Amino acid sequence: VAIKKIHLHGESSTQETANEIMVMKRNRSPWLVNYLDSFLVYEELWLVMEHMDGGTLEDLINMTHMSEDEISTVSQQ
Repeated sequence: VAIKKIHLHGESSTQETANEIMVMKRNRSPWLVNYLDSFLVYEELWLVMEHMDGGTLEDLINMTHMSEDEISTVSQQ
């Protein structure tokens, strides 16, 4: 599993966090990292999700250089 830790006293609002959890609960797909559960640990909300090999999506985006046509194809798919 992977755990996303959200500081409840940080920049993210409570409503945004609740919306994120609701969207993840409803959207199950073999092509997406799926939400499993969440836990309140002190002042952090831990979102437990399936693990994805290869690092974070942000890391992948920063390491990958695509042309505009490639970005269009990926976005369409």
